[in-house]
Amino acid sequence: MAPRPARPPAAAPEADRVQLGLSLRAHRKARRLTLKDLSGRSGVALSTLSKMELGQISVSYEKLAAVARALSLDVGQLLDARVASPQPGAARPVVVWSDAGDAPAYRSGNYDYRALAAGFPGKRMTPMHGRILARARDQFSDFVRHPGQEFLTVLSGRVRIEFETGEIIEVGRHESAYFDSGVGHIYLSLSRSDAQVLVVMTE
Repeated sequence: MAPRPARPPAAAPEADRVQLGLSLRAHRKARRLTLKDLSGRSGVALSTLSKMELGQISVSYEKLAAVARALSLDVGQLLDARVASPQPGAARPVVVWSDAGDAPAYRSGNYDYRALAAGFPGKRMTPMHGRILARARDQFSDFVRHPGQEFLTVLSGRVRIEFETGEIIEVGRHESAYFDSGVGHIYLSLSRSDAQVLVVMTE
């Protein structure tokens, strides 16, 4: 039997929140936006943005994506300010390489995200490595919703996807699912160890 792939190291949630807060503040100030301005553009509550900048809370992917859109950033650039924005007139890369172990990371509490290919400018897809930490519906305050479509393939373990419509699907290793991400959804690990997935989102 072939050895199972090593699990990417998990960054401490506190470190993830602090890094996100520093990055968010840097990008907001570079655009000369107040928290109120950013709240109006993103639809995320001003109090939530303030706590994000202070590294006091973890937020869901939908809020991360909304803030990134409002700042004209890729989610990976928002997670880590070291991911550079493309310079005007710079040659567009043909391909970028990424390693999930070194990718910008963020833990929401229910998922551990790793933003892949963050250095590719103007991406039309958001690929992420995910580790599913949640195992029960009541670990979520609400279903997750964001514009676009979503594709998931399971790398290890087994995942249950529950939709706000009442539909439920279970996805095993090397199986996949494709759905409208505007419909509320959550992922749950069914396996003994945390399921690992590749998720690709579009808008």
